Amino acid sequence: MMRKALALVTVCTLLAAGSGTASAAPTGARDVIVQLFEWNWKSVGRECGAFLGPRGYGAVQVSPPQEHVVLPGQGYPWWQDYQPVSYKIDNTRRGTRADFAAMVNSCHAAGVKVYVDSVVNHMTGGSSGGAGSAGSTYTHYDYPGLFQTQDFHHCGRNGNDDIVNYGDRYEVQNCELVDLADLATGSDYVRGRIAAYLNDLLSIGVDGFRLDASKHMPAADIAAIKARLSRPAYVYQEVIYGAGEPVTPDEYVGNGDVLEFRYGKDLAKIFNTERLAYLKTFASPLASDRAVVFTDNHDTQRGSGVLTFRDNGRYAMANAFMLAWTYGTPKVMSSYEYSSNDQGPPAASDGRTTDTICFSNGWRCEHEWRVIANMVAFHNITRGTAVTEWWDNGNDAIAFGRGDKGYLVLNDEGSALTGRSFHTNLAPGRYCDVFHGDYTSGNCTGPVYTVDSAGWFRADIAAQDGLALHAAAKVG
Repeated sequence: MMRKALALVTVCTLLAAGSGTASAAPTGARDVIVQLFEWNWKSVGRECGAFLGPRGYGAVQVSPPQEHVVLPGQGYPWWQDYQPVSYKIDNTRRGTRADFAAMVNSCHAAGVKVYVDSVVNHMTGGSSGGAGSAGSTYTHYDYPGLFQTQDFHHCGRNGNDDIVNYGDRYEVQNCELVDLADLATGSDYVRGRIAAYLNDLLSIGVDGFRLDASKHMPAADIAAIKARLSRPAYVYQEVIYGAGEPVTPDEYVGNGDVLEFRYGKDLAKIFNTERLAYLKTFASPLASDRAVVFTDNHDTQRGSGVLTFRDNGRYAMANAFMLAWTYGTPKVMSSYEYSSNDQGPPAASDGRTTDTICFSNGWRCEHEWRVIANMVAFHNITRGTAVTEWWDNGNDAIAFGRGDKGYLVLNDEGSALTGRSFHTNLAPGRYCDVFHGDYTSGNCTGPVYTVDSAGWFRADIAAQDGLALHAAAKVG
């Protein structure tokens, strides 16, 4: 159905912030993950105490902490961090080992777990070599004291060992991803070195790992590495689904959770070109308790087909739905502005990432947008309850409850939704609309709605806007 030119939206005015084994899902009462993409360690630690913990985020995903290549001639692109030179956790663009350890401690003190973006499929690209961020020298297949030529796959295909045919399992898991030296993860020695790196992180106190490029490692290899971990850790794996491809996300669920890339594209399609009414049965093929879901991440926002911070109000509504819905473990993105897809984070002249001050110097901090941050509390209070009282207008206005704990209304129509009353299972009382206000100690900075003894309340919802009530934001 053709519709929905991107318009100025009411919600845009609301985006500013308010004041050895792997578990099947994050444990504890709070499971929402936030990806603080490219933040330095001091800023992550500060954010855990100042915002993430108080606002109910369960974990933070931090960028790769190992020594990486340094590419001043290319403007210190973000992806240099995804080319390991060694497994030293020291002197990266984000800080020192001491800074990293202090960050972990600060986050734990705030009740926030730390998940590390772990690059263990490959090392660097290119043949020239050089010195890494901590001073280690390297060439494409020689990392002194760590890996040499025999520790890598050399698939002998396509003239340069690169993956060309994603329909060929052997190529996907034995050739090189864009020229990155592909580790032979079937080797006992290689597995031991990778496990030693992950165990070093565990010794510092990290709680889990996002395994980068998992699709390019056989699931059995990951299982063998995971078996060497010194203690249990939450694991979620990057396995991008491709139609007709032989390597599929469901192969990896025995190791832990899997990032569900189909979710963000399907959600964007419904918001941009279809009808919100279709969300009534929204899910993806992976089992809910094995899927980590997201509207966008650092890769997909630089592609196409997903909603990003540039979609403003519609992006906020999509995240609100994700956090209110019952499918998957939600992961919220937090970005910086960029004019080219390669552009690194705000940095000093030497490429070191500058401290993050949200909503300045290019830091977008979507996780602090009022709608998104307040829906984290909605998610936490409604977790484990069923969807109830679904309503839609057959097009782009929907509403639903989560048991007797919460109620969400989304209106993506081009005009206001007026003259309606909504039925909920919420207890009678006055509730803060956390879409438009912040709730603190019985008070609300925004609109308040009264649910009567029969569960009804009346509300008018502006175009491209919403409303959210929950049991932990009861006024008075």
